Amino acid sequence: MPPPTAILSLLARRPKSRQASTASTPSPRPRTRAPPPRHPLSTPAPPRRRPRPPAPDHLTEKELAVFAKLARELRPEELQVQDVSGGCGSMYAIEIASARFRGLSTMQQHRMVNGVLGEEIRGWHGVQLRTRVA
Repeated sequence: MPPPTAILSLLARRPKSRQASTASTPSPRPRTRAPPPRHPLSTPAPPRRRPRPPAPDHLTEKELAVFAKLARELRPEELQVQDVSGGCGSMYAIEIASARFRGLSTMQQHRMVNGVLGEEIRGWHGVQLRTRVA
């Protein structure tokens, strides 16, 4: 039989069992993947903004004013403005598709367009308005 000091030294060198070590120490946190490295010169992408639709060349001065005001305020993806009064500017047909209409009823969409046009619309005899969500 080996001397008692030799047995103690063998026990000291032996690794502790997993069960004994987990009971005395907290379990390690699960590992998560690190995000991929970014290029040092890259910058975050700016938020996407849809470009305003370009004004058609055939618009009259009054049509262009209505087009510009709606494009600036509602940022539509599609916009058409046409003077249907024969050129006197008293009645317009407007078709507009905008993301700002999302979640609104047709009546609310029309009120939004009427609110943007404000005083200009009061001098008109009528408006043919078609709105939709883009």
